[in-house]
Amino acid sequence: MTGNSFGRIFRVTTWGESHGEAMGVVVDGCPAGLELSEADIQRELERRKPGVSEITTARKEADEVKILSGIFDGKTLGTPISMLVWNKDVDSSPYESLKDIARPGQADLTYQLKYGIRDYRGGGRASGRETVARVAAGAIAKKILASHAIQILGHVVEVGGIRARNVSKPLQGFRGQRGGAPLVEEIIRNAESTAVRCADLEAARRMEALITEVKEEGDSVGGIVEVIALGVPAGLGEPVFDKLDAELSKALMSIGAVKGVEIGAGFEAAGMKGSEMNDELYLQEGTIRTRTNNAGGILGGISTGEPIRCRIAVKPTSSISKPQRSVDLEKMEEVEITITGRHDPCICPRIVPVAEAMVALVLIDYLLRAPGR
Repeated sequence: MTGNSFGRIFRVTTWGESHGEAMGVVVDGCPAGLELSEADIQRELERRKPGVSEITTARKEADEVKILSGIFDGKTLGTPISMLVWNKDVDSSPYESLKDIARPGQADLTYQLKYGIRDYRGGGRASGRETVARVAAGAIAKKILASHAIQILGHVVEVGGIRARNVSKPLQGFRGQRGGAPLVEEIIRNAESTAVRCADLEAARRMEALITEVKEEGDSVGGIVEVIALGVPAGLGEPVFDKLDAELSKALMSIGAVKGVEIGAGFEAAGMKGSEMNDELYLQEGTIRTRTNNAGGILGGISTGEPIRCRIAVKPTSSISKPQRSVDLEKMEEVEITITGRHDPCICPRIVPVAEAMVALVLIDYLLRAPGR
């Protein structure tokens, strides 16, 4: 199986299956001399781990990270950093009755058709459990980016048609944290204070009620998550095939539950006139700025220095307890199934740190590619 590695200079390889012994990641290309501890990684893993609220899966994983290599005396050596997280709260019994059946919306069918074998326990390699390794790697990327005054924040902006106020709109005028730090902190504080990770507290209340409702119905719901990167310098990205926005799109689409990516105005651009879409330029203390940021901080695949704004469409969780029709791959006959087990009724809250991690991994890779940085 290929496709398990990401990045050119800051290269990440994840491994492990949902119900296997452990999940892990190897990070190669991290500069030497970075102060790094397991606590740095653990802070991000705490944001992603399951079983923290009534609207997430009941699976209880401590997700305690162990750094196995690449660190000495609390600093990175410049050698590969290997990290491991044990799978401790595993219950594979609900999957035994479905081992020959392709669950609707899951990768069961495609993995079986491609490889002729699959780990049916919890989705195996295709499970969202794989993202714990991405978040661990992203924590390192975030720490390096922070030393360059680059900050990444993510939050839920829509769940099941309930849309939050555009609390991040004022950030489009900020470069770095100058003048914008209080607002950034407020958005993060509000988002992290709610189970659904929405910075609009009133919308968050309604979102949580909806998620609880669909959970009781044995169903699930999707939504939209926004990630913003502040302080990104101008000039990151490459022309044509290695555009920064193209790589961000690939990174975010590689998350299993993501079915769409927007940069800047995104699909709204299709209904705008050029006079509305174009970001006019002006001078501010000798620096070229844009009056709006419909481009999302990227032009021609290269960062402009304005905030980078991405949004992802997150599908409803595929594992639901309502009866569904499928096919038994062994007997080649149609069947009706009911899925049991522990699953998130909405993936949006826990996908926020995953999306932040993928944006961080892209930005650090391009930052390390840039000459003189």
